[in-house]
Amino acid sequence: MTEEMQERKQKILEKMFKIKHRIAIISGKGGVGKSTMSSNIAYGLSQRGYKVGILDADLHGPNIPIMFGKEGVKLPKISEPLKITENLSISSLSFFIPDDDPVIWRGPQKMGAIMELLEGIEWDDIDFLIVDLPPGTGDETLTIAQNIGPNAKSIIVTTPQNVSLLDSKRSVKFAKLINLKVLGIIENMSGFICDGCHKEVNIFKKGGAKKMAEDTGTKFLGSVPLDSNVVESCDNGTPFISNDSVASRNLITTLSVMIPGIKLTLASIFFRLSELEK
Repeated sequence: MTEEMQERKQKILEKMFKIKHRIAIISGKGGVGKSTMSSNIAYGLSQRGYKVGILDADLHGPNIPIMFGKEGVKLPKISEPLKITENLSISSLSFFIPDDDPVIWRGPQKMGAIMELLEGIEWDDIDFLIVDLPPGTGDETLTIAQNIGPNAKSIIVTTPQNVSLLDSKRSVKFAKLINLKVLGIIENMSGFICDGCHKEVNIFKKGGAKKMAEDTGTKFLGSVPLDSNVVESCDNGTPFISNDSVASRNLITTLSVMIPGIKLTLASIFFRLSELEK
């Protein structure tokens, strides 16, 4: 490692030490709702009064701005994250590259972009940094996880299907191998809530993540069903946790399990939802 790289890593480490809680959101594969969980966990925490930042570190699929209705927004400099509400700010590669352009970069370019994001963003005084990692356990995920500082933690997001659970087991092992404490596992798309009859149908099965958590000695945080409110909220740029639905109530319960002592209610979220709509 060059002296310049050592200095950069030290600068990043000093920044990370100023943030009490650093949580990486990990998935073994794409398409399981990792970014949806990242944005809603962050928003839920912010509505409890915590200062929260989201780092969208998925270089090839930077979707966090879309979750907050900020698609197409460009920022003049990397140091200032975009303020969503009084307590929530986000930063993403999409703020600095042309819309619809694919990121066709080789490893060194991607590693350089990651280091620039970690080093350049000024988060100010935040309580939580939620890091939306790329899917899988490749170079980008490893670089970010190893540079968000010791005592950082992780959450694994999976769906109930066997193929997703198998990849998620690898993610649990990955996190443990690099000393990234696993707070627990969330099962997303856990059953489908019918709009007409309001009954639950297990399209993708259900309960696989809970069993996997038991098998890997990991905490099961909870499950979030497929719900039309989730789709509509994401498309409208509003976190689904701000709506009264089975999915939002389940995620609120999950947050309480994830961080003991947090007392989050739908009423407290509705009260501050107007901030997002300004």
